[in-house]
Amino acid sequence: MRNKKLKFFFIIIGTLLLISFLITIMESSLTAGKIAIVNIKGIIVDSKPSIDEIKQYRKDPSIKAIVLRVDSPGGAVVPSQEIYEEIKRTIKSKPVVVSMGSIAASGGYYISCPATKIIANPGTLTGSIGVLIEIPNIKGLLDKIGVKAEVIKSGKYKDIISPFKPLQNEEKEILQKLTNDVHEQFIKAVAEGRKVPVEDIKKIADGRVFTGLKAKELGLVDEIGDLDYAIKIAAQLAKIKGEPEIVTKKSTLLIDFLKGNTESLVKKILPYMQVYYLYSPTSQN
Repeated sequence: MRNKKLKFFFIIIGTLLLISFLITIMESSLTAGKIAIVNIKGIIVDSKPSIDEIKQYRKDPSIKAIVLRVDSPGGAVVPSQEIYEEIKRTIKSKPVVVSMGSIAASGGYYISCPATKIIANPGTLTGSIGVLIEIPNIKGLLDKIGVKAEVIKSGKYKDIISPFKPLQNEEKEILQKLTNDVHEQFIKAVAEGRKVPVEDIKKIADGRVFTGLKAKELGLVDEIGDLDYAIKIAAQLAKIKGEPEIVTKKSTLLIDFLKGNTESLVKKILPYMQVYYLYSPTSQN
């Protein structure tokens, strides 16, 4: 009796596995191909979520192409560089098409430039190839309210970006050299990603922001179009026949809300933390 029950159990399991296998085969035959959309929105402060998502789709054989929807003014240097490198790795195995939203400037453009194709809307704000360090100086305010900061340090320039003191000329020179170094990295990355001479990029790498139309004229983007057009281009590059199936990571309203608040906070404290690729209109006034 026991043997009969075990036999019946294994028959059921085997039947379920067979049905699952057949359904998978049928779905594969009915689907022309899958395109994954990866959304990068807001200030770039952490590369891991985006890299993990891109890596997952790169390793998935059912995903034939990736569309990177960028709507970002940029952010910290290192996360931007890490996403850039991940896209470089991915384009070796499948197409990556960037679809620019309202803004894809500074670090937002940095992560876009190695893609297989870049599609921008006519009014997209992009470019802003430059580096920025902001150091708020609150010494005057502290003097008025009678607060004095005491600093104990082991190196002459350890408190170089302290908001409690004005920058000395020597310190400004040090930070300028640092900014120039990171700026050169940005220029070389764009030149490599867009496959154009470094000298050509230097001519427009003064922090200026461009519309999508102007960016196309300058060779910073490939074509003008919306997200649907970018998906169409991705399908063509992946040789997908018919309507592609769109795959995207689900998010919740709570996560989006918290993310928005976090980005607002990070933007305020970011100047204390590091050099960054960030298009900030308020800092240019």
